[in-house]
Amino acid sequence: MTALKDKILRLIRAQGPISVAHYMQIALGDPECGYYMRADPIGRDFITAPEISQIFGELIGLMFVQAWEDRGRPKRFHLVELGPGRGTLMADLLRAAKIRPGFIDAAAVSLVETSPALRAIQARTLAGVEVNWCASVGEVPQDAPLFLVANEFFDALPARQFVRGERGWHERMVTAKDETLIFALSPEAAFPPPRSGGGGPPQAVEGAGAPPAGAVFESSPASQAIIQDIAHRITVQGGIALIVDYGHAETGFGDTFQAMKTNAYADLLAEPGEADLTFHVDFAALARAAREAGAHMCAIQTQSALLESLGIHARASRLKQMQPDQADNIDSAVSRLTGPAQMGALFKAMAICERQPPGVPGFSC
Repeated sequence: MTALKDKILRLIRAQGPISVAHYMQIALGDPECGYYMRADPIGRDFITAPEISQIFGELIGLMFVQAWEDRGRPKRFHLVELGPGRGTLMADLLRAAKIRPGFIDAAAVSLVETSPALRAIQARTLAGVEVNWCASVGEVPQDAPLFLVANEFFDALPARQFVRGERGWHERMVTAKDETLIFALSPEAAFPPPRSGGGGPPQAVEGAGAPPAGAVFESSPASQAIIQDIAHRITVQGGIALIVDYGHAETGFGDTFQAMKTNAYADLLAEPGEADLTFHVDFAALARAAREAGAHMCAIQTQSALLESLGIHARASRLKQMQPDQADNIDSAVSRLTGPAQMGALFKAMAICERQPPGVPGFSC
């Protein structure tokens, strides 16, 4: 039994069942035993787009440079990344942005990262760059425009799950049977069905009709709160935010809670702290939260559509000319980033900006 599993079992015995969101928060973020607190999981348990090819971060860097120029080249702005992993994306972004030295000079770089292990790796990756590490977006000063990127960040934020029963929606909980963690449902309905008989949680799923018994609805208040903070800052100070993650463009029903270990699916409850836990991101819910905070939302699109609009194939051709011996690897990386059966369709991209023009490069705003 892992030390973290023992800690969770003791918590449940003392306080009763915990929500899926609470379980995920502990499994990933426990200061001593949390998955992201102890070591670098990238490559061992999963791979992210910046680690597949330098093209990904370079295109985002050029996109941000264009957005900065479109906004009159502010003399100072906050360049922020949420969940920066090894720092690879930021390193590639900054390297590409050197085509406009004024952008580099104006950028105050902040990385929102809670893991001491990953902060140490980021420091090595970004050696020579002045970096401000923060535990949350709220720690970034609110005195200049915000240019923010989050790649595979929101999928790792805790979410709640609700299962439809005859008497309404019951929250899915984590409880214990002897030494085993198991799922259970709250005895009382969290959202009783309305008189029409349709049933459903707040912000009903448009066009989905009455869900059948056993349908699962997921909601991430933590994600929506962060998006609202970002959107409010952009509304007041200006700037853009780019969110890239795997998920769905429309709110719907379904169980997307999953665990990954050594690049394969794992049991969600067997070894807390030893596997990555994620949810598919509900981009429609994030978009609603951004609009409620007063910001403008660009149309949600696939990762493939974004990268193609930013010129991924032209950049790949240029790289192959410079490194002909790497042509096959470059083609493979582009296929992995844009292929519909790989990351191209499952991963989505959304952008937030001010309500007035000029919008965001690569997006229909």
